[in-house]
Amino acid sequence: MDEKIMTAPASHDRQPDISVVVPLFNEEESLPELAAWIERVMRENGFTYEIIFVNDGSTDSSWDVVRSLADKNQCVHGVSFRRNYGKSPALNTGFARARGRVVITMDADLQDSPDEIPELYRMIAEDGYDLVSGYKQKRYDPLSKTIPTKLFNATARRVSGIRNLHDFNCGLKAYRSEVVKHIEVYGDMHRYIPYLAKLAGFTRIGEKVVQHRARKYGKTKFGLDRFVNGYLDLATLWFTGKFGGKPMHFFGLMGSLMFLLGFIAAAVVGGVKLYRMWHGLSYTLVTDSPYFFIALTMMILGSQFFLAGFIGELVARNSPRRNDYEIEDNI
Repeated sequence: MDEKIMTAPASHDRQPDISVVVPLFNEEESLPELAAWIERVMRENGFTYEIIFVNDGSTDSSWDVVRSLADKNQCVHGVSFRRNYGKSPALNTGFARARGRVVITMDADLQDSPDEIPELYRMIAEDGYDLVSGYKQKRYDPLSKTIPTKLFNATARRVSGIRNLHDFNCGLKAYRSEVVKHIEVYGDMHRYIPYLAKLAGFTRIGEKVVQHRARKYGKTKFGLDRFVNGYLDLATLWFTGKFGGKPMHFFGLMGSLMFLLGFIAAAVVGGVKLYRMWHGLSYTLVTDSPYFFIALTMMILGSQFFLAGFIGELVARNSPRRNDYEIEDNI
C-alpha cells in the first residue's frame, strides 16, 4: 500500500495512556478544531496521549493541515495514503502505529465528541472491558440513513451474537491495546470490529451512549451501497468465523445431505417403475420423469459440495497459521 509517513518528533520512552486514531478524507475545515478539542480534554484529565491522523487520500488540503498541527504539537502524528483506500485500511494502519494503553477511534467530522474520551478510557482501564462501542442513541441524520442503520444493526446483533450492541458502525470506540494488535481490519470490515474482536477471543465488549453532533463542515461520505456491501461482509465473517477452520463441517454435511436425498429420490423413481413392470401396469421411462433429473442434479451438486469441503480441508491443513492460537497468559 503506497503511503507517505510523517511523524512529529516525540519521546518513545514512555507509553502514552491514550492513542486517538482519526481516519479522515477531505476534512480540512474540521481538523484544527478537533485537534484542539482533543488536546483540551487530555490536558484537563491529565492523560498522556498521541493523536494519529490517517489521511485516506484526501484531495483537499487536509494533509497540509495535519502537517501544521504536528509542527505545533509533538503529540500529533500523521500517515497519508497516496490514494483513497477506505476507512478499514486507514484504521488498520493507525492501529499498527498506536502505542497507547487504550486506543480511541473517532471520525474527523466533529460528529463524535472528544468529551466522551475520559469515560471510555475508564471503562477500559477500570471496568475491564476489552472494547467499548459508542451508541448514538439520538442521531442527527435523515431517515434515509437512520432506518437502514437500524435494520443493519439488528441483523449484525443476531448474526454476531453480540446482543448488547445497538450501533456496530459508530466510529467512536475504545479498545484495550491488545485488541487492536490482534485483529486485522480490511476491506470494509470496520463496521464489524466488535465481531472481529469476538472472533479473536476478546469477549468483554461493552457499550456507552454517546453524543451525536450534527455535521458542521463538509458533506457526508454516506452511500446506500454500503448496506449491500455490509451484509455481504457480515455473511463472510459469519462463515469464516464458524467454518473457516473446518470447511468440511459445512460443505461436507451439505453435500452429504444433498447426495443422500438425491439418491433416495432416484431410487424411488426407479422403484416405482419396477413395481409397475412387475404387476403388469403401464409405465414410463425413468428419463421421462422430471423427478429423475432433479434427483440426478442433487446427487451431482452434493458430490461437488463434498469435494469443495475436502479441498477446503486440504487448504486449511497446509495453512502456515493452522496452529497459530491466541494465548492470553502463560506461567
